[in-house]
This record gives sequence, C-alpha cells and structure tokens, in this order.
Amino acid sequence: MSAPCTEVSIPAAGARLPGTLALPPAARGLVVFAHGSGSSRLSPRNVFVAEILHGERIATLLFDLLTPDEDVDYAARFDIALLTERLLLASDWLAGRSDTAGLALGYFGASTGAAAALQAAARRRPPVAAVVSRGGRPDLAGAEALAAVASPTLLIVGGDDETVLDLNRQALALLACDKRLVVVPGATHLFEEPGTLAAAARHAADWFVRCFA
Repeated sequence: MSAPCTEVSIPAAGARLPGTLALPPAARGLVVFAHGSGSSRLSPRNVFVAEILHGERIATLLFDLLTPDEDVDYAARFDIALLTERLLLASDWLAGRSDTAGLALGYFGASTGAAAALQAAARRRPPVAAVVSRGGRPDLAGAEALAAVASPTLLIVGGDDETVLDLNRQALALLACDKRLVVVPGATHLFEEPGTLAAAARHAADWFVRCFA
C-alpha cells in the first residue's frame, strides 16, 4: 500500500530536523521512528519497515534526530538524553497538527534509537500506545526508565546477534509493562540475511495493530 508522504521540518531548540510524514487513508495510528547511531531518516531498513506498516494503515514519521553538525560528533550519536528530547519534541509537534493529533502514537527504535524510544515512553503522558525495538539497545535506557515504561513493548532481536540478545533479555526482566521478546532465527544485528528483516517488520506491524486496536 502506498501512503501519501509529506516532507516536514520539526523545530528543535533553534534547529530544524527534516522528516518524512506518511499518512495512509483512515490511519489507525502513527509510529515515530528513532534510528540508530550513524543512521538517518533515510535508513533503508527503517524505510522498509515503514512501508510494511503503511500496508496496515499505520502512519509513520521518519526524521533526523540530529542536525548535520551534531551528527559528525560521535558522542552525540550516543547521547540518549538528547535523542530522547528530540523524540519527545517530535511527539509534541505531531500532537499539535490537525492531521495527526487524534492518532494513537507508537515508537519504533533501532540500535541506540531503541533506548531513546524507551526513555521517551517512560516520560510521555499519556503513555504512547506501543513501543517496538529492532536490534535495539534497550539496556542503554537505564534501569529506572525501563521500570517506568507503561507502554506495551516488543523487543525484536536476531538469533545470531548474541551479545545484543543477552542485553535485551536483561532489559526485558526490568520492564514491568506488557512485554515480549521475539528472536528472529538466523538474523545478525542489521537483519541483512534474506527474509529476516521482513520477519522483523511483520512482528512489528502485528504488535502495533494489536496495541492500536
């Protein structure tokens, strides 16, 4: 399903963060993507997942969490507090738009973006409807934030991404919300193996559909 897309610019403390907002007809909810370190709104993996969500009538916002100047600073890519603030700003911006204000909100985080998604979910009121992490580092959100997450949370990890899988299991134990860990067999960290990214996207779509309902 093709969703109409609009290029947008999100204000953030004197900066402008470019993004792509896709709104399928009769959208059942909206998912904001938080990309990982060294990535951007143009991440082919996140774009692929977004297209799967469009097929389920789920709107998406993919945006750059860092400005070009910030992105050259390696430390900024791992500044979870900054990434979280940017995600919350984007959420507030969406809440102020007439075409998105009434939609249930979810977060999809990859790599370090998953930690930002979980920290934002822990802070946002009312809570977002759902969170999905793909190949994420939820441990970087911190134990306090993980314990405070009230949103249903799905952690998707590659079966061959052993270190990250162990970190996700530890994070899962700290979550007190409706939660699930899905392991995609044969997948490594970037889900580059044939069929693995499609499997992860399907799990994500099913989770958001259930939670948005």
